[in-house]
Amino acid sequence: MAHVLIGLGNPGGEYTNTRHNAGRMAAELFAKEQSFSDWKLKKSAQALVSEGALSNKKVVVALPEVFMNLSGKTALALVSSKPAAKKLLVIRDDLDLPLGTIKMTGYGRGAGGHKGVESIMRALKTKDFAQIKIGISGETAKGKLKKVSGEEKVVKHVIGKFKPSEEAVLKKTLQKASEAAEIFVTDGIEKAMLFANTK
Repeated sequence: MAHVLIGLGNPGGEYTNTRHNAGRMAAELFAKEQSFSDWKLKKSAQALVSEGALSNKKVVVALPEVFMNLSGKTALALVSSKPAAKKLLVIRDDLDLPLGTIKMTGYGRGAGGHKGVESIMRALKTKDFAQIKIGISGETAKGKLKKVSGEEKVVKHVIGKFKPSEEAVLKKTLQKASEAAEIFVTDGIEKAMLFANTK
């Protein structure tokens, strides 16, 4: 049973480097750093897939080629059962966290309003998989979360591109998410959470 990493985002050039694609970007970095296979379209999963091994454990990294709210199609094709879901890691953006922060959650946690995660939970009929959340909101000068509100503003924010001034912080954040994903595969969820959730 392989470990499956799904980096959530929207497909297509116009969504490259957008905040909603932070999970996809982290998964791409992970596959690149591990020197996994070149991306290939797996039609049955409706996703680009890269494969490799870490500590003799098979790993499949997937980037859904369907829109965010249909991500469950990819998960269902790659995760064969509820027990197999324990080896699933979903990497995604989070409006409830500031840019520069990641948070990893364990089994049985909710979707927090994230349409991609909701789709996966519906498809797999379980919440028992791990998530890495990548913060995409701003902060006030005092370090408080500056979250956009109102559906129109939220949509504009999440499909907006990261600003050049955010690139350095984003790079560090994606790096940390990639490292947490590696630990999840090699050492298990507890150690990965400890690493991801320690500033």
